[in-house]
Amino acid sequence: MNWIGQLARPEQIPDEGDWSVWLFLAGRGAGKTRTASEWIAWNASRFAFTRWACVAPTFADARDTCAEGESGLITILNRYGTLANYNRSIGEIFLKNGSRIKLFSGDEPDRLRGPQFHGGWIDELAAFKYPETYDQLQFGLRLGEHPRLIVTTTPRPTKLIRSLCARSDGSVKVTRGSTFDNAANLAPQALKELEARYGGTNLGRQELYGELLEDFEGALWNRKMIQDSRIDLDKLPHLYRVVVAIDPAVTFGESSDETGIVVAGASPDGHFYVLEDKSLKSSPDTWARVAVDALRRNKGDRIIAETNNGGDLVLEVLKQVDRSAPLKKVTASRGKRVRAEPIAALFEQGRVHMVGNFPLLEEQMVSWNPESTESPDRMDALVWAITELSTSGSSMRYLASIAVFCPECKCPNSKRSSHCFGCRKALLPV
Repeated sequence: MNWIGQLARPEQIPDEGDWSVWLFLAGRGAGKTRTASEWIAWNASRFAFTRWACVAPTFADARDTCAEGESGLITILNRYGTLANYNRSIGEIFLKNGSRIKLFSGDEPDRLRGPQFHGGWIDELAAFKYPETYDQLQFGLRLGEHPRLIVTTTPRPTKLIRSLCARSDGSVKVTRGSTFDNAANLAPQALKELEARYGGTNLGRQELYGELLEDFEGALWNRKMIQDSRIDLDKLPHLYRVVVAIDPAVTFGESSDETGIVVAGASPDGHFYVLEDKSLKSSPDTWARVAVDALRRNKGDRIIAETNNGGDLVLEVLKQVDRSAPLKKVTASRGKRVRAEPIAALFEQGRVHMVGNFPLLEEQMVSWNPESTESPDRMDALVWAITELSTSGSSMRYLASIAVFCPECKCPNSKRSSHCFGCRKALLPV
């Protein structure tokens, strides 16, 4: 049993310094998973009866990538000959020397409150929905003489990532790398395509070259503006309108754009709330079903569909899924910047709120250059949704301020009413 040694690049081999956190910031395919798997497997194998945590954004990520992936823990432990058993259903790996590695989901930070560990691995920390998962794991690193943690992630300038990079006391060892550092193990054609499509772009600098980018000059949104807008779901007020906005892709194929699908709502006080980002790359039938499902799930009022590229065919696709779904088509007669600037201004005024985290949507918002010809599908859908909500008649907003809308039939009722005048359903308290 040996550490990867000669097979590893220099940045993949940790030094024996006094660090407590090894932060590996690198692009996609740079070898982050292999590095962390080797480090965890090597330590768990040479130190008997130790306990190790492996935390990914979701349990499926921890299982499919960190444990069972081609460069994951099971592969490495089998090569070492130290694997005793792997219980896939509970996410626990047992070694022959009595050590254990437990898989956790970043979506459930409270699951880390009880256990304690000699060390751990957090994968893709920048994509975590609940950054406090990092703190819960840190509280559990209390076994042995010097508990250590490896963090592997494609860099995004979240508050937590920036704070780790800013530590100057020697407790955090920062390693950087790019996708192209690992070219020997990646398909040459794939690298050419990535370079051709993303070379020189901000997204490429982050996702391929592993750069920790801050706000982009000229962008209408910045990260502080978005972070200040964020609220938790339990703080969501009564919404009198909810819409689903679609920015459909022109084509469907590997090189096609995504179809932007964003759900947003409005409250009577003139504030707006981004509820879901369901954007995806798919066939028209699939994205139509996703949009209709989002409308039903959120008890929305209508679907707003941009028809510049697909024309009335966009509406026909939606009608084939649900003929009863209320639809409204919109066309872009003005440039993206002109349409986006009023929505960015609403963010600046503190009137638009992100209900939770939407990493891919937020990345488009802060990285889009208004002078470029790029088509930011998710951002476009957001702009259409908030535009529809913010330009609805003042009479509707006034009515919403003095009445309660039935969540089932949308009929306005007196705030003193306990049941809807129209459908007799019980009304939720305001």
